[in-house]
Formats: sequence, C-alpha cells, structure tokens
Amino acid sequence: MSPGYDSFGLVDRRQRAAISLGAAREIFKDGHPRQGGFLPFGNGKSYGDTCHNDRGTLVDMRGHDKLISFDPQTGVLAAEAGLLLSDLIAIAAPHGFFPAVTPGTRFVTLGGAIANDVHGKNHHRRGTFGCHVEQFDLLKSDGEVVTCSASMNSKLFAATVGGLGLTGIILFARIRLMKVNSLDVEERVTPFSGLAEYFQMAQRADEDNEYAVGWVDQLSSGRNAGRGILITGNHADNGNFTAATKKSRLGVPFELPVSALNYPSLKLFNAAYFLLKSRRQAPHLSSYQTFFYPLDQVSNWNRLYGRAGLYQHQSLIPEELAPSVVPQMLHATRQAGQHSFLTVLKRFGSMASPGILSFPQAGYTLTVDFPNRGTRTLALLERLDRMTIDAGGRVNPYKDQRMSPAIFKSGFSRWKELEYERDPAFSSNFWARTALAGETA
Repeated sequence: MSPGYDSFGLVDRRQRAAISLGAAREIFKDGHPRQGGFLPFGNGKSYGDTCHNDRGTLVDMRGHDKLISFDPQTGVLAAEAGLLLSDLIAIAAPHGFFPAVTPGTRFVTLGGAIANDVHGKNHHRRGTFGCHVEQFDLLKSDGEVVTCSASMNSKLFAATVGGLGLTGIILFARIRLMKVNSLDVEERVTPFSGLAEYFQMAQRADEDNEYAVGWVDQLSSGRNAGRGILITGNHADNGNFTAATKKSRLGVPFELPVSALNYPSLKLFNAAYFLLKSRRQAPHLSSYQTFFYPLDQVSNWNRLYGRAGLYQHQSLIPEELAPSVVPQMLHATRQAGQHSFLTVLKRFGSMASPGILSFPQAGYTLTVDFPNRGTRTLALLERLDRMTIDAGGRVNPYKDQRMSPAIFKSGFSRWKELEYERDPAFSSNFWARTALAGETA
C-alpha cells in the first residue's frame, strides 16, 4: 500500500494499492490478473474518482516521461505517457510550438490528457486534446501492445481518447502541436453586468479570438446578479518563447482544518477581482503561465478547502437553452447557501472529438466548485445534475465524485461502446459506480 494517490478533490482519501509499470508488465506477461483489476494513474489532477480503483491496483505512470522524438519543422512530438505538459512546453516552446489544447493546469501527464480528452479556452477553434493525437501504443492486460490511430485499430483509438484509462495503459503517444508567434498572450478583459450581456458577447468573442472564457461572480445578487468578466486572448507577435520551469514560490503549506473559502472571504475576493480586472480593459500582454495556468502559481491550493475536500461540478448545456438554464443553476447555488471559488463559463464549438466519451459538445459549459459540507453540498450537486440533464446536457465525468448511474447514462448515450472496448482487467471507482451499477453480465 502506498500514499500519494488521492485525487485533486481530496474528498475520499485513503491508502491505495499501486505498482510500477514494470511490475504491471510482468503480471500481464505471466497471465496472473489481480482481483479488482488495474487502472493507470497519472499525476492525480482529476477531481473525482475516475483515477481510482480501490477494489484493484493502480499502475503509477509518473517517471515514464522520456521524449522519444520532436520535429521542430512540423511540431509533431512523441513521448512516453508520463511526460508532464509543463515539460512538453519546455521542449517545444523554443521552436515556436505550443499545445493546440491545454487545460487549466500544466501539471497533467500526456496520457492523462488523452484519457480525459481535456479541453481548454479555445474549443471553438481547436476542439479537444484528442483532436490532435496522431497515434499511441496501448498496453493490454494480456501483454499485447496495440498501436492505435484514427485509421489503425480505430475503434480502440476512439474508446481510449476520453476513455478514462479503461482500455489499457497508454505507453507513448504522438501529437501535433500548434505553431505560435509567442508564448505570451495579448489579453483583453470585457466586464459584463449580467449573464444576458455575456451570452450576447460570447459567440462574437469566439469568432474574433483564439481563446475566450468568462468568469462569473457567483455570489453577486440584486442589480449585480450574474456580473463577471469575459477574458479573450490571442498569441502575441513578440517572439517570446521562454518557457518557465521553476516551481511556484507561493503555496498552501499545510491543510486547513476547515475551509478558508467561506462567504465573507469569497464575497470580498470576488468584488476585488471584478474591480481589479475591470480596470485593465485595454489590450495588454499576459504571460502564458498567468493566462492559462493562474492557479498553478499557488501550489497545493486545493488545501484551502479544508480537510473535507471539494466538489467540482462541470455541466454542458445546449446552446439554445443555456441563456435561461445557466442563470437558474447559479440561482440554485446561492439559494442553497453554497459558495463557489471558481465559477467559469465557456462556449464550446461544434468540432467533434474522436473519442466516444469525450465531454465537450456544442453549447456552454458552467464550472462551479464548493467546499465539501456533506449532505447540503451533495443535495445541491444532485439538483444541478437534474437541471443539466433536463436541459439535454451532461456532467463531466473527470470532475465527478458522486453522480448517479442514471445521470451518467443520460448524458453519455454511447457509454456501452466504451464498455465493449474496455479491457476486462481494467476498472475504476467511477466506472463501477456509474456504468456498471445494476448491469448484469
């Protein structure tokens, strides 16, 4: 048993069984499967239980991070699945390349980015991470290594992209990076007084910019209800390709006994953040670390939520219903007395992912997170689930710790296709809790 395998949400903490990739290879070669099966573990940045397999064994992929090849002319990079996105950027940036899609942290592994088919602030232009994956090698539980691409073992390729690690272990992957003129981003901030104004601006913002994201003051009410800021950006032309490799000097050094993110502190923070950002409406340069990864600058920031951890809820609402449903969802959070530190609103485009279980679809995605206050928080999250499904939307699996089987299956009608391609020796807490609950052999 080994510590260090909690998810980022820190709700369900315990010691977990884990082995090395080398040990897994030996087990697969000998044909002696373990009870409960296996699941690859990257860097633990998933919020919920998609990265856990408490009835079985995790396969630790950290350290399997070698660069295999990089073509500075085409931006095609091949590396082992344990390579962190931060290291990938350090390799490619001096040659003018950057990930076509990046999530809100650069401390995810290449394999994890594929398995979760992560998205970023430019889904409207670049789709998901999986849209830029050319090929990978997948280790199956019988010891076979299968090469997968859109044209080779294509069904297994589609099941693995966004497949939450359930089809086997990605050993290496080859991806296409995006050519940029600088790592710096020319950022523009536009305040909005309410959500109706945001929805009026969002499509045009996507048309005019590579990146666009909205921040909402979740605690605002009355005349200020739904106020926020729309942040747009495009890579600058100043030729700065210096990638930061130093660790942040800021951090939360120890776990707080209770959440520091209470109503008074968040009310003050939101008001100050809105005022500060609103004062910088003129276009200005932002470093890529600040623009894409602001919370990476504070290590262990999830400790601010206290010992009970946090729940994050990310929903996808179809475009035509979002202007009415999203305000109702935010009203429900305030009505429940729950306070979100990060409230993010983004517009997804229509570019389809190659993955069966990929989360993004055309529409708007709302992300909120709350300190875990037990049954009160869970009741709110269930209400948000129902509002999402009633609108024809879905809830993000890799942000989840507790959605019901019905909510999952309502949002992901193709889940049986992944189950068909799932390696029978691989499972997770999430899959057992949702897809397999109530299923018979």
